[in-house]
Amino acid sequence: MSQLPRPAHARRRRVAAATLALLGLLLTPATPPSAAAPRFPADPRSAPAATTATTVAPGGTAALTGYAIRSAAEVTDTAAAVSTPGYATSGWHRAGPRSTVLAALVADRTHPDPFYSTDQQRIPRRDFADPWWYRSDFTLPGTSERTSLDFSGVVSAADVYVNGRQVASAAEVAGVYTRHEIDITRLVRAGTNTVAFRIRPNDPRKHLTLGWLDWLQPPPDANMGIVRDVLVHRRGPVSLHDAHVVTDLRVPAPATAAGPPSEAATVSAPAELTVKARIRNDSPETTTATVTAAISGTKIVLREDVTLRARETRTLVFAPDRHPQLRLKRPALWWPAGMGPQHLYGLQVTATVTGHRSDSVGHPFGIRDVKAPLNSAGARRYTINGRPLLIRGAGWSADELLRWDSTAAEDRIKAALDAGLNAFRLEGHIEPDEFFDLADRHGILLLPGWECCDKWEGQVNPTGTGEKWNAADHVTARASMAAEAARLRDHPSVLSFLIGSDFAPDARTERDYLDALRAADWPTPVIPAASAVTTALSGPSGMRMTGPYDWVPPSYWYDKREGGATGFNSETSAGPSIPTLDTLRRTLSPAELDTLWRSPSAPQYHRSPSRTFNTLKLFDDALTHRYGAPRSLSDYVAKAQLGQYENVRAQFEAYARNATDSTDPSTGLVYWMFNSGWTSLHWQLVDRYLDQGGAYYGAKKANEPLHIQYSYDDRTVAVVNRRAAAVSGLTARVTLFDTAGASLYDRTVRGVRVGGNGASTTAATVPAVVAAADGPDSTYLARLVLTDGAGHEVSRNVYWLSTRPDVLDYEATDWYHTPTTTYGDLTGLNSLPAATVTATARTTRHAGSVSTTTVTLRNTGRGNTPALLTDLHLVDSRDAPLLPVRWNDNQISLWPGESAVLTAEHRTAGPAGGALRVRISGWNTPTTHITPSSH
Repeated sequence: MSQLPRPAHARRRRVAAATLALLGLLLTPATPPSAAAPRFPADPRSAPAATTATTVAPGGTAALTGYAIRSAAEVTDTAAAVSTPGYATSGWHRAGPRSTVLAALVADRTHPDPFYSTDQQRIPRRDFADPWWYRSDFTLPGTSERTSLDFSGVVSAADVYVNGRQVASAAEVAGVYTRHEIDITRLVRAGTNTVAFRIRPNDPRKHLTLGWLDWLQPPPDANMGIVRDVLVHRRGPVSLHDAHVVTDLRVPAPATAAGPPSEAATVSAPAELTVKARIRNDSPETTTATVTAAISGTKIVLREDVTLRARETRTLVFAPDRHPQLRLKRPALWWPAGMGPQHLYGLQVTATVTGHRSDSVGHPFGIRDVKAPLNSAGARRYTINGRPLLIRGAGWSADELLRWDSTAAEDRIKAALDAGLNAFRLEGHIEPDEFFDLADRHGILLLPGWECCDKWEGQVNPTGTGEKWNAADHVTARASMAAEAARLRDHPSVLSFLIGSDFAPDARTERDYLDALRAADWPTPVIPAASAVTTALSGPSGMRMTGPYDWVPPSYWYDKREGGATGFNSETSAGPSIPTLDTLRRTLSPAELDTLWRSPSAPQYHRSPSRTFNTLKLFDDALTHRYGAPRSLSDYVAKAQLGQYENVRAQFEAYARNATDSTDPSTGLVYWMFNSGWTSLHWQLVDRYLDQGGAYYGAKKANEPLHIQYSYDDRTVAVVNRRAAAVSGLTARVTLFDTAGASLYDRTVRGVRVGGNGASTTAATVPAVVAAADGPDSTYLARLVLTDGAGHEVSRNVYWLSTRPDVLDYEATDWYHTPTTTYGDLTGLNSLPAATVTATARTTRHAGSVSTTTVTLRNTGRGNTPALLTDLHLVDSRDAPLLPVRWNDNQISLWPGESAVLTAEHRTAGPAGGALRVRISGWNTPTTHITPSSH
């Protein structure tokens, strides 16, 4: 496979021609009255603001609580007048402290909510063609301290005014990621003060901000606004900046050339800490400050007196050679979820002058070691604290309107971990601080970086839409890198920074980025691009971006070419992901629902603005050939769930099986994507409302800690163990059935042993010919069961397979998929008789806000018909799902006489539509409901 990027590769050609015409479309689907609205804006930082001013206490820091906003085209007063305390804002809109223009106008119902049908097209783009004013008040009890504004997150640029005076221009405040601190001491007064931002319109082709590429229909305001907190600082004469901790964990060398260090050796590894901060004398006279650095979780308290000339800035370093207590013999380490605890320390640095606190800063940090050398095949292979890990990631999407909700973000992180993922890639849309705090606490790894195809790659991407850079853009880009490096470096969840996406930056920009990262003491590997490139300064990326981005069959993932399971694939999936019927009905109009299953070639507004991806034709053609033409909307959705389950499962299983291969092993994959910022029909493992369908449960099944799986390429049955310790004494049973229920093959293998840390072993090989001798049926079922030494089932996996293989035309591969010339035949599933399933359930309320519903499910049929892909949903009396929910397992398949106990964790607050019920349905299971008992 070529190490050069494809001429029109990955996702980007979608942007080149088609998206240009569609970038101007107005976006915003609104939830219909009968459907529950999305959570946003639940967090006060994205809610509409009251008119009260923010109060900043002496020596404190406060975020502006919100803004009055209005189009500058409707404001005839001067900037000095608008930014003067007491200016009347009657008739202005109210916005939260982190809000785009459209987010505010949706919140106050000026425009429809952008998540239902094509309602977003009702929003006129002309409303956002002019600058918008963002105006806010803050109060100070006095002016004896120094006062400054500290902010980033401006989209796209802003002129800034305080109390009638301009303090910064749009030429200076440009780019969403640049950080600005402006001393306003001479302008403020005791009592009410005013800050006003005149926000310039955004165009991601022209500005170093963010866009939506082909992910979703872009919002008509292009996210113009202020999407991070604006802070007002009050300090004494000496201020602290850039405080951070450089950690050096002395991970032992591998015990053998072939293996990682032992767990005991890693846990006992020593670490050295270095504390750094810049200290600045903001006063007009020489000043002596006492700086104290304390690390919570230890007894470390360090002090140093520093004398500074007027306006002098100095970097203060507490290093182990002068402070031996910074050498930790047995530090508590931070581990990704599933590998160990997520221990966090805390840094607090304080400066006092004449015994009074002048300034204080602090934040958590973790101790861990991340390395990512290239293996013998040239692929990036990550280790953490000396232990190897296969990156099982997915692309993260921010909310389309950039609204922030901590609860919603935490729900999504928990869902990802529940599905067995261990990483997110953030291509642009780098979330606020709280997101990284959540990742640290929950142990999910992060791969942030710049986005493709727009201004960020304007210098280097010939297929993108971004304009070439000027001198000011280079300044903005370097400042963006410096600000994000300083913000993210102490978060142990951050695994790397990708300074390029589809294309690496040019030599000048790469040098600027690397200089900024080096100056910030960036602690983890820097990747030049997410695609297979090599740069002079960073070397080979060790990653590839071969897709696919649209439908391919499950067998595709096992072939070590294109997007198959080898190396590190930075973005890849089989494209469309049809959500559950519940979500579809709250997303699309009745007419759109009808078109969805009847017209494969029809453009789907909720898929993509790109002409490459705006229909479901490839997916629908495959569904029809493999499963049979849909007979109704519900039949279409049921077949989609089967298809998505088998495809996503195969993708993760192939990469897991190949992770320990001796040649060209797989080292990482990023499923494209985990979630959508909008109500979508593609690129998502979970839908907008966090409902879970076949794609999600396929990933969850594949990523079990101890897992039995079938290989589409060589018919082997493998056992994969992601736990640290080896496991022995396992029993693997493989049984094949035809669709009439007759057993075609049954083999039990005892004494199976598998090593730890992602090792796999082959337990059996399934024969090539299994179809019933007396019938034409080419569809058959494979049931794989893994039990431990005590006979307890530890993994169950059921496949629907065809004696007729899917055949791929690799010679016709393009940048987004490999065509299928012959499809497997799974239509035999349509003849499965109805299965008889019974269930009992109980709900237990725990202390706090969490409840557990336990369902005992049994196939009580008399014959040999399995209940295939049986799905459980918690619903209310109107049959609306209760979300979010985390099941220990779901969409399971049971044969007569088999049973399973499934548990769901959910919030205790009951559903809005009455009593909680359990809805049971499946491929061949009639839909029933039961009411849980309560405990």
